[in-house]
Amino acid sequence: MFGHLISCYFCFCKTKFVYYQHMACGMVFYLCCVFTVILHSRNTVCQLIIGRGALCVIFELLFVSPYKPTLNDFMALGYEAWREARRTLQGLLSANESTLRDDVSLRSRAFVHQSTAIMHLPADIGDYTDFYSSKDHATNVGIMFRGKENALMPNWLRLPVGYHGRASSVVVSGTPIRRPSGQMRPDQTKPPVFGPSKQLDIELEMAFFVGGGNQLGEPIPIKKAHEHIFGMVLMNDWSARDIQAWEYVPLGPFLGKNFGTTISPWVIPMEALLPFAEPNSIQDPEPLPYLQHPDAFTFNINLFVSLKGQDMVEAATISKSNFKYMYWTMKQQLAHHTVNGCNVRPGDLLASGTISGPDPESFGSMLELSWRGSKNIDLGGGETRTFLKDGDEVTITVLEINLNLKVPYRENCFLCDFVCDKDSRV
Repeated sequence: MFGHLISCYFCFCKTKFVYYQHMACGMVFYLCCVFTVILHSRNTVCQLIIGRGALCVIFELLFVSPYKPTLNDFMALGYEAWREARRTLQGLLSANESTLRDDVSLRSRAFVHQSTAIMHLPADIGDYTDFYSSKDHATNVGIMFRGKENALMPNWLRLPVGYHGRASSVVVSGTPIRRPSGQMRPDQTKPPVFGPSKQLDIELEMAFFVGGGNQLGEPIPIKKAHEHIFGMVLMNDWSARDIQAWEYVPLGPFLGKNFGTTISPWVIPMEALLPFAEPNSIQDPEPLPYLQHPDAFTFNINLFVSLKGQDMVEAATISKSNFKYMYWTMKQQLAHHTVNGCNVRPGDLLASGTISGPDPESFGSMLELSWRGSKNIDLGGGETRTFLKDGDEVTITVLEINLNLKVPYRENCFLCDFVCDKDSRV
C-alpha cells in the first residue's frame, strides 16, 4: 500500500549567489559534492564551484588523488587536510595564479556543465542522528501535545535531545518519496487503523557531516569538536505525524520518521563558515561544563521553504526561517553525542532538528504552520494545505548568508563572471 510520490529539492542560490561574491574576496566558499558525468560510469569526488551551470573538478585535475566514489576518505583526513585543500583551491582561483587562468585546455577539462552531471549523496552515511535543538519548535510542539505549562520536558534545557535515525533512507535532493503507510489512531475512542499517512509533513533542517572520528570510549571534548565537523548540508526530514503520534511513546520516533530523509548534494565546509560565526543563543540555565564553549558557533543563514502542488503554476513560500534560531550548537551536539564514549565515523550525519523561529512565518514544519491541522496554510490561488498532498514539490532554499563583507568581489578572482544569476536547483 504505497502512496503517490512527493519530491524535495534544494536551492543554493536565487537571483544572487552570495558565496561566489565572497569567494572572490579571497575568502573562498568552496562546495563539495559527488556527481557522475552522463556517459561516464564512475563517480567523481570534487571540490567545485557552480557558475552558469559549470562544475569545477579540482581533485581530478589539480590534486594527486585517485577516483573515490564518496567524500568519506577526504573527510577522514582531518581538519588540517581540509584547510590545506581549501587554501590550495583559493590560490588556484586567484586572479594572480596562472594555472587555470591561462590554460584554456585545462579549464575546458576542469569545468563540466551541470546539465551533464547527475548528483549523488556526498558520503556513505554510516549513522544518522537527528537532534531537537530549536527551542521555539520544541515549545510549539509541546504546547500542542501537552499544554503550555508542560511545553518543554525537564531535560530539554539541560542537554541536546536527539534520537538515532535511519541512515539507509537518507536520499539526495530530487529523489521521489512515497507516502508511507502504518498504524494510526485518529479516533482515540476506537482501535488503531492501518493505511497511508494523512499527515505527511516536512521538517526544515540543516545537518553536518562528521569528519575525523573518535575511538570507542574516547569522548570528543567540546574544545576540539570543531575539528571533527566537516561541513553542512540542507535537510528535509520527512515526517508522518499521525503514525508518529501513535507509536512514539515510550521509545520515540520509528516508522513515522524512517521512510525518507532528503539532503542536498552540496556540502559547505565549516572552514568556510567559521569566520562568520555569530554569538550563540543565551542558555539559561547554564549547561554543565562539558557542554560549555564561549566561542561563537551559530550562523545567520536565511532559509526558505516553498511548496508547489500539481495544479499550481508557481510555488508558494510557506516558511522563512534562519539557522541562528538554534538553541544548542553543533559543537554541543557532537560533544554530548560522544560524552559517553560513543564513537562517530567520517560520513556520519548529525541533524539540527526542525528550525523554527519566534514568529509564525518562521515555523519550520507544517505541523506548526497549520497548528496541528487546525488552520489552513494559504498557497494562493485558492490552494491551501494543512499537510502534504500527493504530487507536492517542496523546495528548500538558502537565499543568502549574512557575511557583512565590504570588499568589491570583481577585483580578486578570474572566475568573477561565473557568479550565479539564475536559480540553481539540485
